[in-house]
Amino acid sequence: MDTKSNTEPLAPVTFDEFPPTSYETWKAAAIESLKGGIFEKKLFTKTPEGIVLSPIYTEAEAAPYKERLGFPGAADFLRGTKTAGYAEEPWKIAQEVEAHDPAEANKVLLEELNKGTNAVNFDAEAVELNTLADVETLLDQVQLRYAPLSVYAGATALPLLAAILRRQKKVGDDAPLTGCVGADPMGEAVKKGGFDSSFSSYMDQMATTLKCALKHAPELKVIYVQSSVYHNGGANAIQEAAAALATGLQYIDEMVARGYTVDEAAEHIRFNFCLGPNFFMEIAKLRAVRVVWAQLMQAYGAGEKAQCIDVFAETSQFTTTLYDPYVNVLRATTQAFSGVVGGVSGMKILPFDAAVRDSDPFSRRIARNIQVMMQEEFNLLSPVDPAGGSWYVETLTGQLGEAIWKQIQKIQAAGGMLEALRAGTVQSEIAATLADRFKRLATRQDRAVGSNMYPNMSEKPLEGTKTPKAAKPAGKPVEGLKTCVKCSGDALEEGATLADVAASFADGQAEAITAILPHRWTEQYEALRKATEDYIARTGDNVKVFLCNMGPIPQHKARADFSASFMEVAHFEVLRNNGFATPEEAVDAAVASGADVAIICSTDDTYPELVPPVAKGIKAKAPQMKVFLAGAPAPEFKPSYDEAGVDEYIHVRANCLAILTNIQKGKGII
Repeated sequence: MDTKSNTEPLAPVTFDEFPPTSYETWKAAAIESLKGGIFEKKLFTKTPEGIVLSPIYTEAEAAPYKERLGFPGAADFLRGTKTAGYAEEPWKIAQEVEAHDPAEANKVLLEELNKGTNAVNFDAEAVELNTLADVETLLDQVQLRYAPLSVYAGATALPLLAAILRRQKKVGDDAPLTGCVGADPMGEAVKKGGFDSSFSSYMDQMATTLKCALKHAPELKVIYVQSSVYHNGGANAIQEAAAALATGLQYIDEMVARGYTVDEAAEHIRFNFCLGPNFFMEIAKLRAVRVVWAQLMQAYGAGEKAQCIDVFAETSQFTTTLYDPYVNVLRATTQAFSGVVGGVSGMKILPFDAAVRDSDPFSRRIARNIQVMMQEEFNLLSPVDPAGGSWYVETLTGQLGEAIWKQIQKIQAAGGMLEALRAGTVQSEIAATLADRFKRLATRQDRAVGSNMYPNMSEKPLEGTKTPKAAKPAGKPVEGLKTCVKCSGDALEEGATLADVAASFADGQAEAITAILPHRWTEQYEALRKATEDYIARTGDNVKVFLCNMGPIPQHKARADFSASFMEVAHFEVLRNNGFATPEEAVDAAVASGADVAIICSTDDTYPELVPPVAKGIKAKAPQMKVFLAGAPAPEFKPSYDEAGVDEYIHVRANCLAILTNIQKGKGII
């Protein structure tokens, strides 16, 4: 038996047989394939960030950015803060405990920790933690020496940290706390519309909390900058990143003013970013913020550890949908994948039903297992900066980094993040971006599967509702309470509530701030569809749409399918057929149907002959019926179509939301 062929190395693979192709050659071929379409309009895409994405990226474009590529773990940390990436330290699976009751939250937390979650993640603003006993109930049987904390404490972390430290003492666990129990008073103010106490008092509490961490838990972060208030308000990647990083700078400045070093403050900050729908944009955002933060800290004179930003992430609430909710699984998966490729330190994934109801064991399991599978089955712990060197990603990272830096400079020139929020400039810019996002969705330039495109007409809504957060009780200041965490712990053991402790450090000087309210990108379409469904339930009636399909099936099918999908977005009833041979047949069938709207569907070539008699015929016999034309009319024929009685034109550039809303108004639905 000849084994020689099995032992000889394979010849190296080359591409020498393929002649190199220049960008100009490719461009010429692309223009030819467009058949008259304008190259710059058809193949270039402008993002909400104002960045124009090219159809192809070359080494020459990426060259300015690749010069700084370097190695993973090396400043400015473009390629990650760890030399060996996730092989050195896997990202933390930090699924959030959503239950409000402490006992129920404990059950959920233990279930998560037993089935793959390896960080204790809860929002102290959501779980009803009023007393030390509540904190003890929540953390019952939880060994914090093995599971780092990832806790958002709201506007102040001091009372909660005091409670956790006291609980650790009571259970005899003297291991230093790790992770984060952090506060973001500016984020809370923007979320709620103001500070309950003076900003200075919150900074004093943050300084006291930092002092405690430096002494008792040096690896525990106590400042938690959350970008979610900006992201869920509609911010683009640049606005979100700049707002978060500028907030971090504000907190560092405040801590330095209270006697701490830049390094002490910066090393105790955690940033939590949201992951949006643009896969490569999110990868570039995470890589860019590492670079920008490192450069900012260099400018502040901070050491290398302080330059290493700690980035956690969560999938987007903004992009979750009420309808076709299982598609949220796909959205969350791609978003989480971008987070992993971008190099997060930890992550939570929103359950697919997060927009509809309180999560259940099934939805939590799906969310958790996305991360578990990424680590255990997809082998994503092995690659180190897998996007590094990509001409597209490196160019996009560089562009984003430059834009984020400029936006931070703008905020700093306004006096810093606090003054920018007081002036409302950050809020107004994000509001403009939100309006543009809604406009793009309304005209279906952006597509949300199951909402403004491809609606599922047989869908049964998920059962259940969202349980609202319980109002936090007002606290009463504890007489004689000193400004230290130990004294706060003593007060908690003596029966004071967390609210009492917080009140003891507050000065009552409230300040209003323009709020950024949370939104979801499909909320307008969801309201549209729900209005129809409520009308059906109330009256048994619906908007009926008759398709005036002209000619054989191949002639009308494309536009008939488009029209049906267009109308079904609002859950209207679409009356289909196989087509009519003559305008008279179409008119008679349309009138007999009793429809509210008739849509003429055929080809551009046949419209000049067919549209006038069909539209006039319908208007003559049923003047109340609206007549639409499927397709954008040629300019030379539109006047005759209008004169014949065509009320509206539906096509790929039409404002779908506005047209469907007007139909509902005409029907009396809204």
